[in-house]
Amino acid sequence: MQDNIAPGRVDRLQPDMDARGIVYSIQRYTVHDGPGTRTSVFLKGCTMSCLWCCNPESWDKNPEVAVYEQRCIGVEKCGYCLDACPFTSQGIFRISEEGLVAGIDRSLCTRCMACVDECPANALARWGEDMTVAQVMREVLKDREFFDETGGGITVSGGELFVQTPFVVELLKACRAAYVHTCIETALGVPWNLVAQALPYTEYVLTDIKHMDADKHRAYTGCDLALVLDNLKRLGRSGIPSVIRVPLIPGYNDSDENIEATARFIASEFGSTPRQVQVLQFHELGKTKYETLGKAYPLADMKKPLREDYVARLKSAIGILRNWGLPAYVGSNVKMTR
Repeated sequence: MQDNIAPGRVDRLQPDMDARGIVYSIQRYTVHDGPGTRTSVFLKGCTMSCLWCCNPESWDKNPEVAVYEQRCIGVEKCGYCLDACPFTSQGIFRISEEGLVAGIDRSLCTRCMACVDECPANALARWGEDMTVAQVMREVLKDREFFDETGGGITVSGGELFVQTPFVVELLKACRAAYVHTCIETALGVPWNLVAQALPYTEYVLTDIKHMDADKHRAYTGCDLALVLDNLKRLGRSGIPSVIRVPLIPGYNDSDENIEATARFIASEFGSTPRQVQVLQFHELGKTKYETLGKAYPLADMKKPLREDYVARLKSAIGILRNWGLPAYVGSNVKMTR
């Protein structure tokens, strides 16, 4: 059993409120990232490169410039970004035939953010803010009333939050010291010692299983399956309440064979620990982000199944998981309890 912080010891915690991390989004009033109404803090940096990822802005640990061509009002009418950037003369900006900023040469960009700061139309946007634990806590504590009413709290996610382990640990400490319920969302593609540093201050865990075939897992995610499964076993033994998510990607991991292997692993390694097993539907909501970051969308050529065929696969996956005695549901909006 994980040695979590006992209530009587919470007051003794002394978090480093000046610890710094790179945060790319803080979302308030979320209801699908843990029990109750929560504030979700998303950190930059990831150890995986999943083909179906909908948050490419989370991969790089450092702040990035995103380019939204459709927002640009034109370099002839404006041009503030060109004036601000020291590399304009070297052709850092890609200008469309309509005179709009359509992209940047990222080999030249130093991420000084001068162009972002000068753009009046938000056509150039910043992904990633350098924040202290104190700054994040000021945002989190705005929602304490909702936490108390609904059994909610903070969820720290990524990317992979353990890319920034020191910051994560201090943020979780600060939340526990403030009696805010803590949840982490991790893909567990990191050394266990990083996870272990955070678990004493963690009350709930969201994690996922992407594939049970080692070769396919590495091909689709860029990460070693053995590392993930070993961490999942350790998590199962910790006794911390958890939700396991299975993204169902057509043609990649949706076969009965893979779902059967996933169910067998969860049933044998977690027992009654998982509060839910959630089968997540595939979507392309993050597809447009790739272009704004100068990246190619990995599944651009994927042949998508008919809606009725995909729904049948979802039902089949749920049936297999439930046959193993697992509390399986479709989607992340199923009410979670502590």
